[in-house]
Amino acid sequence: MQGPLPNIISLPYGKCPPLHIQAPSWKQLLILLTRMSESRIEPTVEAVAATKTELKLRTVVQFIKIHPSSSEWRTVLYLTIDVPVAPGTANPHKYSNGDVCTLPFSYTLSALPTLLRDSADSAMAKYYSIPQSASLPYPTLPIRLPNFAMYLHAALSESRKTMNDSSSGTRRLAKMVDGFYPADPSSAEGLGPEMTAPIRVGGLFKRAFGRNQKNSTTNSARGGNADTYEFITPFRMDEWG
Repeated sequence: MQGPLPNIISLPYGKCPPLHIQAPSWKQLLILLTRMSESRIEPTVEAVAATKTELKLRTVVQFIKIHPSSSEWRTVLYLTIDVPVAPGTANPHKYSNGDVCTLPFSYTLSALPTLLRDSADSAMAKYYSIPQSASLPYPTLPIRLPNFAMYLHAALSESRKTMNDSSSGTRRLAKMVDGFYPADPSSAEGLGPEMTAPIRVGGLFKRAFGRNQKNSTTNSARGGNADTYEFITPFRMDEWG
């Protein structure tokens, strides 16, 4: 791919695979988002037309082991627009009771990405569905990527508050971040000064990155996200599936 990252990353509503983005670690993922100061996630025109209420962003964090014999884990985000549970859905309460090991209802509307088809706690991949709370509501779209990074940071902070509560599932995120990145002193904060490995994006992100990429031959033409572009490579969901 050539050219700058787009300023607008469009997210559809309903039957569509989740947008996904991968980074070598939690910290480096947040670094990417904070650097993309001119980019935002927003609903498509069709998504706005399909609803009459504010559109909320649902986020699932997954940690993927790159090889069975490796100790290295990578961080993947999956993003969809929140969709109300359809009438007649079996066990509808499981989508609203704050269970961090249950995927949002919006993920049932299309085929799941390969890496989400196993349980929330498999040997090779573990995920955490960020719940809503009074202090941490779902983000309203549109949202700028630095603000989204702050939301993720707040989710980790909320998780840390329950680290000593064995009955709380929300401590799961903090335990995974600390367990998978013990040598990273910045993991607790989620931010750090430099990236050390490529960050990969895919799904709707990958398609969005293919837009508006003509007539961009200089750094000035590439806009405010030019430095971030250097870290972007295509991400295939079946890479470890």
